[in-house]
This record gives sequence, structure tokens and C-alpha cells, in this order.
Amino acid sequence: MKFRQRRSEDPEINLIPFIDVLLVVLIFLMLSTTYAKFTELQVTLPVADAEKMKDRPREIVVAVAADGRYVINNQPVEGRSVELLSTALAQAAAGQNDTVVIVSADASAAHQSVVNVMDAARRAGLSKLTFAAQAQGQ
Repeated sequence: MKFRQRRSEDPEINLIPFIDVLLVVLIFLMLSTTYAKFTELQVTLPVADAEKMKDRPREIVVAVAADGRYVINNQPVEGRSVELLSTALAQAAAGQNDTVVIVSADASAAHQSVVNVMDAARRAGLSKLTFAAQAQGQ
């Protein structure tokens, strides 16, 4: 009898499925960490620390109360719509387009109320807009 010696074959490890699984895990981790950044965002708002501005002859001060009422140059605006606010701003500007609109909003005023002032100023043709802030420690 003739016995043949069998050649021992080296075991082969197939790496393709392993690489596929690793790529899927890598994609999952990349996507989940991208969205986690936005939820952990902490914002520190700046505080104004400057001298008091000098009076300018062509400025309109728009005060926004916490409940959404508007006052333009110490004159209350009837209603809260953008159209009424735009008309009042146009009357206060008296046709001068280089007038500066100063928005002085209450800290607890709704964001929409301030956006309404910005939209009304744009509709009235007033492109110069700034925001008032209180000095530190007041």
C-alpha cells in the first residue's frame, strides 16, 4: 500500500466581510458624532462695554416690549402687524433713507417681534439697522 502524504494547506482567513462590517460601523460613528456636536453647543453671548453713543439727528429708536408691543420714538404703535410697523417707520423717517433704525428690545421679547422690526424697516426702505445693548453692570 502506498500512502500519500497530504499536503497541509494553510488556513485562509477571508478579510472582505470583516472590512465590510468595519466600514458600516465607521460610517455609523461618523454620522452620529456629527449630530452630537450641535446638541452640545454652548454659546456665551457678548456684553457691550463701550461708551454711550452720541446723539445723531437721523435716528429712529424702536422699542420692543416683552409682550410684543412696539414704540417708535416714544410714540406707541397701534397693532402688532408688520404693515402697521412699516407705515409708522416710513412716517418717522419722513422720506430720508439714510436714517438709522435702533432696535431696543426687551431681553425677554420674542424673537419674532425683533424680526418683524427688521422686516418692517426693510419694507420702509431703511437699510441701516443696529441693536441697542445695555452696558455691563447695569
